Amino acid sequence: MACKLFFYFSISLCLFASLPSLVHMQPFSYGLDYNFYDRSCPRLPMMVRFGVWSAIRNDSRMAASLLRLHFHDCIVNGCDASVLLVDTPDFTGEQNAFPNQNSLRGYEVIDNIKADVERFCPSTVSCADILTLATREAVVLSGGPFWPVALGRRDSITASQTAANQQIPSPFEPLENITAKFTSKGLELNDVVVLSGAHTIGFAQCFTFKRRLFDFQGSGKPDPVLDSSLLSNLQTMCPNQDTSNRNLAPLDAQSTLRFDNAYYSNLVKNSGLLESDQALTGDPRTAATVNYYSTNQYAFSNDFAASMMKLGNVGVLTGKNGQIRKKCGFVN
Repeated sequence: MACKLFFYFSISLCLFASLPSLVHMQPFSYGLDYNFYDRSCPRLPMMVRFGVWSAIRNDSRMAASLLRLHFHDCIVNGCDASVLLVDTPDFTGEQNAFPNQNSLRGYEVIDNIKADVERFCPSTVSCADILTLATREAVVLSGGPFWPVALGRRDSITASQTAANQQIPSPFEPLENITAKFTSKGLELNDVVVLSGAHTIGFAQCFTFKRRLFDFQGSGKPDPVLDSSLLSNLQTMCPNQDTSNRNLAPLDAQSTLRFDNAYYSNLVKNSGLLESDQALTGDPRTAATVNYYSTNQYAFSNDFAASMMKLGNVGVLTGKNGQIRKKCGFVN
């Protein structure tokens, strides 16, 4: 096990060295630094890597869950670990917002890593930085690209369930609405296409796409775009009854646990699971990019790394703003 981690750590260093264009191309928020913890917590990368590796070994779905957790944190008022704050009698956080309730996972993985980090580097490393690093490790361990992570984020002392309900994109929304939510965070239309590629791993609950199977846009019929073979399989997984709402279906049935470009190949074949995913092929502004990524995994990997760097810098707290939580679920 130690040998595997050492090998992976060495590979990561080589990949970092091979990505100077990414490092220089992506500006990051004032106060963030690639070497932020080099002196105060030099073992941080290894501790995060081991924590994520252990979590995925125990639960193969966890890579996708951590990636989603990070996105749901950053897209709501920035990457400040607000999504990790738990509800108390005096505080309502984001975990029970509609897009997160009974679906967002991975809190305990970040909590466990934070506990390990606190033992070696007390009151030093933010939960926001741990979540950002853990997401990168989850993608790499699933076969996806490496990207350098600038560090120095601080944790919020607030959270907003209302903001989570309003700002997290929904699979039921038109592409125009989803794009507006991205651009409000300083992201662009191409980032919508690229970051949607995260759906190359993971699962979705049936209620998020069931209307495509039985009553598309109130027609009483399935979505005519959806591939007929996939439709039949999905109707078996998700029968038209409320008891199936929480059943799971793979977002990418071709390579559910492998981070690759098959998501885009599926879209080209009208086999996207979510309505919002398949919509990318129906808009001339995004269809060409989908086609390009479907045949060029290298381009997708490079662009995904760049977009993740942009996402990780959205709305960060630095300097004296926020705090370094001792436990990720609670304000100090």
